[in-house]
Amino acid sequence: METPITQWLDQQQVNYRLLMQSKPTTSIEETAQERGIDASQMVKCILLKDMGNQYALACTAGDRSVDPKKVRSVLNCRRMTCVSLADVETITGFKAGCVGPLALKRYMPIIFDPSIQKNSTVTISSGDRMAGVALDPNDLMALCAPIVADISR
Repeated sequence: METPITQWLDQQQVNYRLLMQSKPTTSIEETAQERGIDASQMVKCILLKDMGNQYALACTAGDRSVDPKKVRSVLNCRRMTCVSLADVETITGFKAGCVGPLALKRYMPIIFDPSIQKNSTVTISSGDRMAGVALDPNDLMALCAPIVADISR
């Protein structure tokens, strides 16, 4: 299977492993089970916006939750809210549930919680509901140059 994410990773000459699923999934737990990994290895990405429609992608380990107040503090914003599911694809280029920190349609700050770096392998969306991508967290950090800050709860 080839996706925009795997094509981009191939262009960047990054080692990765495609994790195929037998069915589309709707939760972190279900996805981790389908991919044969622990939820903590997944990179959960939440698209947020401030009152001026500035976007940010907040990422944490799959077994944690993003705290919008902490993201707001990191970015010096008065208020940050989740983007509606209907708007996710227009903003990122990926359907809700398939957004990762790579190959986004537009530039936005990407914030990684340190929990992402605790595993020797992490997984992100391939951009397709039927597969994920496993890679070294150091490669992922180098590719998307995130702000690293405590943004989870």
